Amino acid sequence: MKDNRLKIIILFVVAALIGIFFAFDLHQYFTLSELKARQQAFEAFYSDHKALTIAIYMTVYIIMAALSLPGAAVMTLAGGALFGVWIGLIAVSFASTIGATLAFMVARFLLKDYVQNKFKDKLRAINDGIARDGNFYLFTLRLVPIFPFFVINLAMALTPLRVGAFYLVSQIGMLPGTLVYVNAGTQLSKIDSLQGILSPGLILSFALLGIFPLLAKKITEFVKARRALSRYKRPKAFDYNLIVIGAGSAGLVTSYIAAVVKSKVALIEKHKMGGDCLNTGCVPSKALIRSAKILSYVRRAEEFGLKKTVMDFEFKDIMNRVHDVIATVEPHDSVERYTSLGVECIEGDAKITSPYSVEVNGRMLTTKNIVVATGARPFVPPIPGLDKIDYLTSDNIWNLNTLPKRLVVLGGGPIGSELTQAFARLGSSVTQVEMAPQIMGREDPDVSAVIRKKFEDEGIRVLTDHTAKEVIVTEESKILVCEHNQDRVEIEFDEILVAVGRAANSKGFGLEELDVQLNPNGTIAVDEYLHTSIPNILAAGDVAGPYQFTHVAAHQAWYAAVNSLFGKFRKYKADYRVIPWATYTDPEVARVGINESDARDQGIEYELTRYGIDDLDRAIADSENNGFVKVLTPPNSDKILGVTIVGPHASDIISEYVFAMKHGLGLNKILGTIHIYPTLAEANKYAAGEWKKAHAPETILNWLARFHQWQRR
Repeated sequence: MKDNRLKIIILFVVAALIGIFFAFDLHQYFTLSELKARQQAFEAFYSDHKALTIAIYMTVYIIMAALSLPGAAVMTLAGGALFGVWIGLIAVSFASTIGATLAFMVARFLLKDYVQNKFKDKLRAINDGIARDGNFYLFTLRLVPIFPFFVINLAMALTPLRVGAFYLVSQIGMLPGTLVYVNAGTQLSKIDSLQGILSPGLILSFALLGIFPLLAKKITEFVKARRALSRYKRPKAFDYNLIVIGAGSAGLVTSYIAAVVKSKVALIEKHKMGGDCLNTGCVPSKALIRSAKILSYVRRAEEFGLKKTVMDFEFKDIMNRVHDVIATVEPHDSVERYTSLGVECIEGDAKITSPYSVEVNGRMLTTKNIVVATGARPFVPPIPGLDKIDYLTSDNIWNLNTLPKRLVVLGGGPIGSELTQAFARLGSSVTQVEMAPQIMGREDPDVSAVIRKKFEDEGIRVLTDHTAKEVIVTEESKILVCEHNQDRVEIEFDEILVAVGRAANSKGFGLEELDVQLNPNGTIAVDEYLHTSIPNILAAGDVAGPYQFTHVAAHQAWYAAVNSLFGKFRKYKADYRVIPWATYTDPEVARVGINESDARDQGIEYELTRYGIDDLDRAIADSENNGFVKVLTPPNSDKILGVTIVGPHASDIISEYVFAMKHGLGLNKILGTIHIYPTLAEANKYAAGEWKKAHAPETILNWLARFHQWQRR
């Protein structure tokens, strides 16, 4: 409240001073003709009162610069005419920089919070760029006097650039232009117009000077790259343009793109083509979930007007189907297919011996570029006693042939939640243990509550705020000991599935010896172009992050391939603006953009539109009428900030929102699009309709009601 009052006072003072300047036509005293007419009088006063003249001059200059008033060029000329080149340069340099900094600080105080909150999503990339290279940007702009300095002051005030950096860079950057004007001021009698000071040749010189910081940045990057590579001998010729390590989603797509553009590429995989997604992740888990869902439908037979029945099955047959599904999909990622596409596929353990060489199966392969796409593995926490049993992870659970009677699932994330429900539906007595206050911690609490209720309705024991402390193994039993509110909780089990997250596979194949930088979480540190700390080694997929999704790995692969092969000519920043994902529980949870929790954490103002799928005709006909669509928009705008869908086929119907966000389409466009009836996708249109109802123009509607009433007379 105090800040708002102070903002109003400052705004009033600034407006009043600017108003006085123009109301009393003070601008007439800051013209070239006025300066030339009074030059002798100013010089006489300066001769008698040197210090006072400089103080008055600098004060007036600071005020004019701080208020962004016209006349700065004339004031600079006056500095040269009165004080000569060097005193004038010092006086103008400090006065103009102090005034610009005051303008910067006032604009920041009045506008930054409002602009950053209102356009935070749009400004994120700009803020990141300023944080990295803001000094370069400002220095470049200051060197070119054709850019209005008051615009630069305002624009930079809205960014995270530090005040001290703004002042220092501005003072240095404005010096060349200031010197030109001050020097021109010493020849005031010969100047007929301000335009004449900056000749086309001089403007071109400044423009070239403005390019210097960017050129310096490129040179710095080049020098850093050369320094990183200087320890290693560069081969005279290379066996490959690109070597890709890891044949998961990122590695397959990277090598495919490289082959399409006719480069010579080798793809090295030590285990199975297709990586985790095909062999231990997306494909087998969705196959298992499908079988479990069929069983759930059988148990619900009476809801569909069918006689109650019992489905007879053997767990090993379901697991055999899972492996059959893997085998059916496998040719898509096979050695044969990729060889036919022009990729040389090599099975073996890769060892990066230098930025230019990779050793595999006793062969030393040379390459211009390397892409690391080694994926991730299940993270196993150091729980005492866990190493005494054959625990399950998402890697080895597919080897089960006997359904666990009592299964503990450690972890409430997507993998843990999906397998919790699937095994419970197949007949296991499942206890899900999560140390956080809710399962599915990345989602909003109301989303987590829906899934938890569904789990509990299906007989799953869900324990949140429970921290696993120990595994006790006796001849008769296996027990997981947890702590909950300082109480000891014991859970007996036959099998335990550890699903608490995934760790990047970033060690063991040469990166340590090359001192490639890692992030604190173990992923490989990459820049916006996916380069590691060694510029011709790139990383993509789960090993790089920041998102561990198969579709993001494939998305990153394009950037890794193009930047590695063509980066010296043109580089592309990886685009993470619209990242969707889904958790394949029943009901499914799909998400794109921010949710309510994100908005609150990031201080983003939003309006919430909610549509209940229980009202949707197709969902009712399918007896799947549960769940909702939540859409976040800025206040009084139909722009989509984020969407969460809980319901049947949520992972499919969210695609419309993904497309809309990617291409800047709002809810009005979705509302105006014909959707097939009856479909689940109509939920998107009805959600848009809910937003429209909430933003109906009540005043216009009231006048229309009066108009129609008048028409009936």
